[in-house]
Amino acid sequence: MSTSTATSHATAIKGRGALSNRAGRFETTEREATDDGWSPAELTDHRTYWLEDNAKSVITRNRSPDISFDRSINPYRGCEHGCVYCFARPTHCYLGHSAGLDFERILYAKRDAASLLEGELAKPSYRAAPIALGVNTDAYQPLERELKITRQLLHVMVETRHPVYLITKSALIERDIDLLQDLASENLVSVAISITSQDTDLTRRLEPRAASPQRRFRTLRTLSNAGIPTRLSLSPLIPALNEPEIESLVQTAADCGASAAHYILLRLPRELREVFCEWLEAHYPLRSERVLKAIRSVRPQQHSDVLNDTRFGSRFTGEGPRAELIQQRFEAACRRAGIAQNGKLPTLNTAAFQPPQYGNQLDLFGRA
Repeated sequence: MSTSTATSHATAIKGRGALSNRAGRFETTEREATDDGWSPAELTDHRTYWLEDNAKSVITRNRSPDISFDRSINPYRGCEHGCVYCFARPTHCYLGHSAGLDFERILYAKRDAASLLEGELAKPSYRAAPIALGVNTDAYQPLERELKITRQLLHVMVETRHPVYLITKSALIERDIDLLQDLASENLVSVAISITSQDTDLTRRLEPRAASPQRRFRTLRTLSNAGIPTRLSLSPLIPALNEPEIESLVQTAADCGASAAHYILLRLPRELREVFCEWLEAHYPLRSERVLKAIRSVRPQQHSDVLNDTRFGSRFTGEGPRAELIQQRFEAACRRAGIAQNGKLPTLNTAAFQPPQYGNQLDLFGRA
């Protein structure tokens, strides 16, 4: 693949974000799709299936100075929403899969996540601090409707009065309003709804199995009306693609009850670069070079073809005149809408935390 644009002639697959299934960086062999007239040139089984993730712990820690939380839980690996921009795609390569179609169709579920969490919270050394739920892959992706792992985790949060941050682009979160209201009554929860565009054609291509923008705004309003603190996550903000919608997205979110908003510029780490460039060339061939040029303009200027930045402090917001203008527009839009603008999450209550008693296990798996 060229460093400036994708050279693949792969075509879009209905219901999928990625166009191909390129080998990850840890695989010893690389397959190239070739139509020899005898067998399909590319993966033809696009059905989704899931496997057990037999994790021994469930809380992941981070020390990133530009992230407002130091611990998170991801009930699932891989995500059926198929968002082509998802920064978590390269993590699937650690499992021996592709960051492309494999990420969307081969899912891993931590079915014992709730009991693992209970065990970690019961440790005498544990000190409560907000846990971010579903920040790597969506905790409310379609598989959650069947397995209810996220709801089981929220039961633990309710029983132990533990603070939690959630982010999702799924309307399924409305199922758990009863638990979220309980947590909200003591300032134990904050929910971010991820909305990237109001253009249904764009979102259908970007996020093929996620809820429509209109449905997500409705979820934002429903949660807000239920007394649950909400915020807009305009992530990712893609220069020259959804960038023109900054003002309208912020205003609509505010009208739906969001109290704050933040954005993160598109990140293209490792294999994600190829996945996104291939998608861009297939869906927007006449605009692809313009979009890539705009992305480069907000990344380090030492090299002319940098599409990603891993440095703390600049990886989320970018640098250069275009990045500064985006930030100014976003801040002005938030001021006009009357909502807070910052990348830091709200302070939640940690004083109410009550460690679980292991001698009296919660009846997690018997609850709907």
